[in-house]
Amino acid sequence: MQSTDLLKLSEEFGNPLYIYDATKIEQQYHRLTDAFSKVPALRINYAMKALSNITILHLLKNLGSGLDTVSLQEVELGLHAGFTPDKIIFTPNGVSFEEIEEVAKLGVQINIDNLSVLEHFGTKYPKTPVCIRINPHVMAGGNENISVGHIDSKFGISIYQIPHIIRIVENTKMHINGIHMHTGSDILDIEVFLYAAEILFDAAKNFKQLDFLDFGSGFKVPYKKGDIETNIEELGKKLSKRFLAFEKEYGRKLTLAFEPGKFLVSEAGYFLAKVNVIKQTTSTVFAGIDSGFNHLIRPMFYGSQHVIENISNPKGKERFYTVVGYICETDTFANNRKIAEIHEGDVLCFRNAGAYCFSMASNYNSRFKPAEVLWKDGKGYLIRERETMDDILKNQILLDF
Repeated sequence: MQSTDLLKLSEEFGNPLYIYDATKIEQQYHRLTDAFSKVPALRINYAMKALSNITILHLLKNLGSGLDTVSLQEVELGLHAGFTPDKIIFTPNGVSFEEIEEVAKLGVQINIDNLSVLEHFGTKYPKTPVCIRINPHVMAGGNENISVGHIDSKFGISIYQIPHIIRIVENTKMHINGIHMHTGSDILDIEVFLYAAEILFDAAKNFKQLDFLDFGSGFKVPYKKGDIETNIEELGKKLSKRFLAFEKEYGRKLTLAFEPGKFLVSEAGYFLAKVNVIKQTTSTVFAGIDSGFNHLIRPMFYGSQHVIENISNPKGKERFYTVVGYICETDTFANNRKIAEIHEGDVLCFRNAGAYCFSMASNYNSRFKPAEVLWKDGKGYLIRERETMDDILKNQILLDF
């Protein structure tokens, strides 16, 4: 997308505003499927927690994607967006058994990462196929909050507990149809991923009626010019070869599954915010915008960096700014960042705002959540209306004492 397109959408739909480029999502999806084109049975399950707008879900469904969900509500959204139950996998963590039962009744693939839950479910529903999430004890990911496959992680059943899994399966006569792992997000070294894959292959040998192996995702995207990213093409070449060799060894046709979220939607997203104030202190120039961590929390939560551009003055002389929000706590988006000269009323654009941005937005300070727009075929389409005071008051009850 061009700055002129973004400014046009800013004027049409107001600020703050989330914009998603449909073409970029399509390109990322095809890039992944092309990388694994030698695998006959490939399944991409979009991790919808990254961005769950139903129009985005529908777009990915039309590309051929399945869906990775972590809550009953995500499952219901997926069904509402047009996914059939057989295209959805449910991978919860720490939810109630009742929630797992509700999802199972919908016909969705269940993925379990807890021994006690596995035994309970197998005892009660031995004929329902179940996938098992293992913890490979491999550290991967760019931040401890998004590294989920290490030994101290709350996710997955330890590979050292495979004998316990086998005992439960034998006792309950339950059907294990898949094995799953997820090491974490922002994977830099594909050799680490391939090492974890070997652990998954070894675990799979213990189960003779598998239909699929799910390798999670966590592929890193570039956040700035020249930034490192996961080499999907190299990973596709190496893992495809190893997967096909394992399939022959296993003696049964298998589906290779992934669950990308950020990889598909991050670079497609733009977040626009208007500059309310320029504030000069003794050592810092602050650019205060009409947003805060209520709309985009990742820089404060993960320390993530988003490229920030002044699309109102893209050719202006660069100066150093600290970009901050309007929340009555520290909500700093960037410290001493070089940005084209900013004036009050300018519109700033945050790149890589497609994943874990709107989906983590809140109404903190009783602020409204922004609108969302899909950019497709040279036109902007409103896919979520900006909230109003009615949305803030909805479900609240005023008691008149």
